[in-house]
Amino acid sequence: MSGIARFRTIVLDCPDPEGLAEFYSNLLGWPVTSVEEDWVVVSDGGSSGRLAFQLAPDHRPPAWPDPRHPQQIHLDLTVDDMDEAEAQAVKIGARKHEHQPSEDDAFRVFLDPAGHPFCLCAG
Repeated sequence: MSGIARFRTIVLDCPDPEGLAEFYSNLLGWPVTSVEEDWVVVSDGGSSGRLAFQLAPDHRPPAWPDPRHPQQIHLDLTVDDMDEAEAQAVKIGARKHEHQPSEDDAFRVFLDPAGHPFCLCAG
């Protein structure tokens, strides 16, 4: 099936693009591929794996699961060993969210250094 457009990038607003890019570079094992004053990109080297971080000096992180401050977007990332992935994610700056809605530990919710939620999901 052919669409109107092709996927390019997921962009996250944040107060520190270089710092958040470094976090996701370490989390995903993707190198930083572009650095500008207010825009930093990490990429898997392919055509579809690309995250960008855009300067937003007044960024306010979501307060999920509070519906007055929704998450708006989050990333689901597959891991082979949930406990090891959690330990490594926390080591590089993630915070485990106090709200963990998975009843069977199929995923765990974390916040990146700018407060964006993401999930580590069992592979």
